[in-house]
Amino acid sequence: MARLLIKTNGVRDGVIELNLGVNRFGRGPENDFPINHSTVSSSHCEIAVREAGVFLRDCSSTNGTFLDGEPVKEAQLAAGQMLRMGDVEFLVENADVHVAIPKVEIVLPAPPVVRSDGSMNCRRHPETRATHQCTHCREVLCDACVRQIRRRGGKTLKLCPLCNQACVPLAAEKKKKKSLLGMLTKTVKLPFLRGSRNAD
Repeated sequence: MARLLIKTNGVRDGVIELNLGVNRFGRGPENDFPINHSTVSSSHCEIAVREAGVFLRDCSSTNGTFLDGEPVKEAQLAAGQMLRMGDVEFLVENADVHVAIPKVEIVLPAPPVVRSDGSMNCRRHPETRATHQCTHCREVLCDACVRQIRRRGGKTLKLCPLCNQACVPLAAEKKKKKSLLGMLTKTVKLPFLRGSRNAD
């Protein structure tokens, strides 16, 4: 990573390791790298370490920021240059930027076990036949895995426990058949049924 060497004695530690992003220099304690010297402003300059390089910006300092003896407002730093904030001198020892992107390994789940009759086993309950599949993540689930929410005056909502999306029955699942008498009792009032109950 980019690094500065302080050439002026008695200011602070001799080596400054710059951090990725904006590094603030100045006399004030709120700076990332406080420089306790009378010629350095409270907020003197910023050095930004980015993937494209190391960039210097003067923050309207009183005594100015200089690069190789020339006053600058903004400039890109290179190794070997002399940087001066007021009367404090630095050597740009290194201006290399290394941005490390961590590798993320995605572990794919094993495919579900297919039974001899063509149905599949639930991943979480290997001995149980899968009855539903998520419409979003395509996970196969058994009845115990599916989250069921009963809606008032509506059908039961079946949701995937992984992504909270809707689940649909697999082709192997058979719907319960409704009897004619059961349908009639829900839609039509049958006085003979009421009478037979009273008779009991």
